[in-house]
Amino acid sequence: MQSKELPRAQELAERAFANLERFLHIEAVSGVLLLIAAVVALIWANSPAAESYEALWHTPLTFGVGSMIYSQSLHFWINDGLMTIFFLVVGMEIRREIHEGALSSLRQAMLPIAAAIGGVVVPALIYLGFGHAPSEQQGWAVPTATDIAFAVGVLALLGKSIPSNVRVFLLALAIIDDIIAVLIIAFFFADGLNYSGFGFAMIGLLMVIGLQKIGVGSAYAYVIPGAITWLGVLLTGVHPTLAGVVLGLITPVTAMPMRERPLDAITRFTGELLGRAKAPEQDASGLMSPLKRLRQAQRELVPPVVRMQGALHPWVAFGIMPVFALANAGVSLSGVDLSAGATQWVMIAVAVALVVGKPLGIVSVSWLMVRLGWCVLPAELNWRSIILIGLLAGIGFTMSIFIANLAFVDTGALGAAKLGVLSASLIAAALGLTWGVWSMRSAPSASRMGSTL
Repeated sequence: MQSKELPRAQELAERAFANLERFLHIEAVSGVLLLIAAVVALIWANSPAAESYEALWHTPLTFGVGSMIYSQSLHFWINDGLMTIFFLVVGMEIRREIHEGALSSLRQAMLPIAAAIGGVVVPALIYLGFGHAPSEQQGWAVPTATDIAFAVGVLALLGKSIPSNVRVFLLALAIIDDIIAVLIIAFFFADGLNYSGFGFAMIGLLMVIGLQKIGVGSAYAYVIPGAITWLGVLLTGVHPTLAGVVLGLITPVTAMPMRERPLDAITRFTGELLGRAKAPEQDASGLMSPLKRLRQAQRELVPPVVRMQGALHPWVAFGIMPVFALANAGVSLSGVDLSAGATQWVMIAVAVALVVGKPLGIVSVSWLMVRLGWCVLPAELNWRSIILIGLLAGIGFTMSIFIANLAFVDTGALGAAKLGVLSASLIAAALGLTWGVWSMRSAPSASRMGSTL
């Protein structure tokens, strides 16, 4: 059958959207967008319009019905609300890796787990080694985190010449890093716990599990139970973004049960739909029932954890994370007195711990595990690859800034920590790119170096 000509405007729009979709699937784009948002925030916060920057994020945003009103600043809704969706995607990534990825077996997971622990412990010790005052020692957790999106984005800039297993190892390490960061937030940055909130959060979780048990596959049905879980975690005094991790971890990794296989159901419903559509004088409303069942069967072709992660990822990568960077990376240099010993050393300690501590911890622990015979390097990886992964893991950015907001009360120390994270992330990205390009040019001798290091 000959295809119909489309109006010119519609044809141009289709091409534009197709190009945009291809562009958004380039992993480096999200990292570049994060960097642009951070640069804009820094310029804005140090420009003549700096007051508007502060005023924007302190704008109150109120939600409520009748007398039940909850009002917080825009900054709160970004850091505690929107970032919950970021952590939801993180939880789903962890769930998938445990089910079928690099964390699905202890043998596969042992080396990235050990490397991630080394990449957390060594930076923390380096930070504490600077001998801070008690009020600044809380910042030990700031340089322990890795920004998945930024690190993978920088790796993508090196092109397809980098073995795919390098990306897999970096993702596994960053995900384990996120698990540790979540545990750090839960255990070290929770205020006095209000145990009544746990009951409220449990109601939300039971509603989610109940909907899963009765086979409800629509994501919209889980919005209210998810919001109740978030509110319950907020009431406990634990950071509410942890609700996202918990909800991500209980997202099903298999499709909802159906009476017949989804592909068989799609074939049957499509045939029924075609039969009704071709019937003479067919009432269009009669097509609604088979169309609905067809959509349900199509939905269940993909497990919920894959479907939801795919649906949320563009919003997180190109919306939530850049907005978070814009709201949190704007450090006013006039408000940070780097001549003061305390703030100066906070910035230096964070930067050194990320740039030096991350690769040192990851490479040294990986080498020790292999040397002792407890682990083996994955296929296609050598020690140059591990060094590249270690350097890129020094890109803390989103998660490090997030932890800094929890760790520091003093605005001067917070600003210094953010400057340390931003400068370290840029240095780590530059070092990773430089090392990656050099490693590619020296590819013939890489395997020899891997066996002798």
